[in-house]
Amino acid sequence: MTTNFKLSSVAAVLALVCQPFTATGAEQETAANSSSAQKTEKIEQIVVTGTFSGKAVRKVDASYAISNFSEDDIKKLAPKSTADLFKAVPGVWSESSGGVSGANVFVRGFPGTGDAPFLTVQLQGAPIFPPPTLSFLENSTLFRLDETVEFMEALRGGTNPVISNGQPGLTTNFLLKEGSEDTEGKVKYSTADYGLQRFDGVVSGALADDLYFMVGGYVKSSPGVRDAGFNAEKGQQFTINITKELDNGKINFYTRQTDDHGVWYLPAPINAPGVDNEYVQIGSQNRQATIQYGPDNVSESFDFGDGRGWKGSASGGSVELDLENGWELVDRFVYTSGDADTYGFVPNGNAELLSSVADNGATATGAVSGTEYSGDTMVQQIGRWVVKKDIEAFTNDLALTKTFDKGSFTAGYYNSTYQSKDWWSIGNQAYYVVETGGEMLTGIDCNDNADSCGWNYDINSVGDGTTRAVYGALSYEVTEKLTLDGGVRFEKHEIDYTVDEGLTGSISKAVDYDENGTSWTFGGNYALANDMGVFARISNGSKMPFFDDLRESYDDYKNGEDLVKDVRQYELGYKLAKDNYSVYATGFLNEVEGDLEVPVPGAGAVTRTTRAYGVELDFSYFNDDGFSVSLNSTLQDTEILKGKDKGNELQRLPKWQVRVTPSYEYEFANGMLATLYGTITAVGERHSSNANINDQKLPGYEKVDLGVILDVTDEVQVQFAANNLTDEEGLTEGDPRDALSSNARYILPRSFDLSVSYQF
Repeated sequence: MTTNFKLSSVAAVLALVCQPFTATGAEQETAANSSSAQKTEKIEQIVVTGTFSGKAVRKVDASYAISNFSEDDIKKLAPKSTADLFKAVPGVWSESSGGVSGANVFVRGFPGTGDAPFLTVQLQGAPIFPPPTLSFLENSTLFRLDETVEFMEALRGGTNPVISNGQPGLTTNFLLKEGSEDTEGKVKYSTADYGLQRFDGVVSGALADDLYFMVGGYVKSSPGVRDAGFNAEKGQQFTINITKELDNGKINFYTRQTDDHGVWYLPAPINAPGVDNEYVQIGSQNRQATIQYGPDNVSESFDFGDGRGWKGSASGGSVELDLENGWELVDRFVYTSGDADTYGFVPNGNAELLSSVADNGATATGAVSGTEYSGDTMVQQIGRWVVKKDIEAFTNDLALTKTFDKGSFTAGYYNSTYQSKDWWSIGNQAYYVVETGGEMLTGIDCNDNADSCGWNYDINSVGDGTTRAVYGALSYEVTEKLTLDGGVRFEKHEIDYTVDEGLTGSISKAVDYDENGTSWTFGGNYALANDMGVFARISNGSKMPFFDDLRESYDDYKNGEDLVKDVRQYELGYKLAKDNYSVYATGFLNEVEGDLEVPVPGAGAVTRTTRAYGVELDFSYFNDDGFSVSLNSTLQDTEILKGKDKGNELQRLPKWQVRVTPSYEYEFANGMLATLYGTITAVGERHSSNANINDQKLPGYEKVDLGVILDVTDEVQVQFAANNLTDEEGLTEGDPRDALSSNARYILPRSFDLSVSYQF
């Protein structure tokens, strides 16, 4: 979805990252105020992500597919998490049903078993963490939405193989608010029917001449959308953004401190009585549990109510300078450090009758309550999984651009170092009663004797990586209507990685990986008119192996086999931006060679070649009467071309999905403005695994969200949002660890949110 936004949003984005010589301070505000009332004047959407130089271009002139979302757009979408926002991007399938962290994000039919192997999250134009995905960590976990965010852009394919970290799939770029000459701010209180308590605040202004600030953040707590019986979601975040305007550019510094986590929602036994979309394994009777690990069966207790989250910081900035004789310099950098731990109750197999597993063949006793449960009680084996992950990264991206009469040339140098220290103990199975927060039982050998039940995979590992790349790009105006561009990236990728599998105290796997790669892209844009054009692009990129890839494919690595995922993409697009409507349609075809599937860590990898093609549609319309509507839709077809399950469709990816978001504004006689909006989502059926087992298909579903925003005065705003109004029990995934089980993860249940804000 792409919604038209006011020129004030454009001015803010231009001031943030587009051009060093953009109008500043009072000039921006004057321009915004003079134009925001012209609701039917043509609004030119501006994009900055994906341009080789970092300079702004009109969206209708861009030779790639990109969606943009203003602060107002994000407000109406009312996402429950960062990954929830990605659902509004055409071509993206985002499974955000796991809670505040730990989503699965897929783009354009690229393969994956989970997490987000083809997603990069940028902050102020630099990747927060260079590896797109590590086991139990995808990029959206490291970023939280709040009132400090001004804008988001989402680039699919396009120039991605050459710029940023060279990841060829989806790049989302979040831009922070900046200050101006006037001091202004907002405070907001939010609550919900599930016990949410949240306070947001942001303030910005001038510290001195041409020196501006923005500070903001939030604190929150709640039992979660699925009530765990305790404050299962807790967090806070604080952001500072400082900008110094120069005569020939600007300098920006920011820091973002986050401590936010929530219960990890996992697939539920959907065939068990009483299990619905409000079911959650964790509760007050089982959140604390003791596991045993290592060869000496060391015992340790953990609070599994901590779930998944991020406790760390991202600090960085940029220098943008307009040099003489058409030269411009842009340098962006970010340092990220913190803990992204995971504590979860993971189902292992189907739910079954207690009588089939009880020692006496009939009953067992609750370990907490002392209740004697009868043989017809449903129980399920649950793994208590612990993953401690300490990460650190520093990234710098320097680009120098020369602009001439007919185009521009950009040369850049990208350098990133990153580290992940992991300690895992996954497995640790025991039987629990199948009910929300169901307790563990005694009188079952598996529970009372840890050696007799299931499997464990324990590791202690340290991985260090370095990626260095030089890239160059040329854009040339062949005629007034035709512009061609091309870019190439030469990358050196080094990984040092050691693993102690089994926690024996000795190294079982050691990796010293060094690989070079070349990526390129070539595209063209043809302007059929000032507001209409077509583009075409071909790209060849790659996704280098990171720590988990090398561990799971260790034998292949030792044998010298190529572990790089090669990605070839073709794109053809049409763009039309009229005074009150816009249409962006993109056809895509991609092939990924060398995809690795690892259903369960430690089980080894399966290598495949896959293909996907489809069409993305991005449409928006608005009129003078206050009505607007946006539509985004994706049609795609996927196939495994080589390897296991050849000829099958790729798991979990719908053939089609549609989102329609209408909105209507009405102004009352007393000046109060009401905006009624909603989103209707429809998703087709999907296979739960690459094996394409027909009776394990995930059915399609429809979901309705509804909301209203009341601008009571110029300062006071009230928002009420209903998520999943009809309480649809849609499924986002089956059991990725056991395709034959009857476990699946529901979308989040119906919830109602209310917020009141005061702007000054």
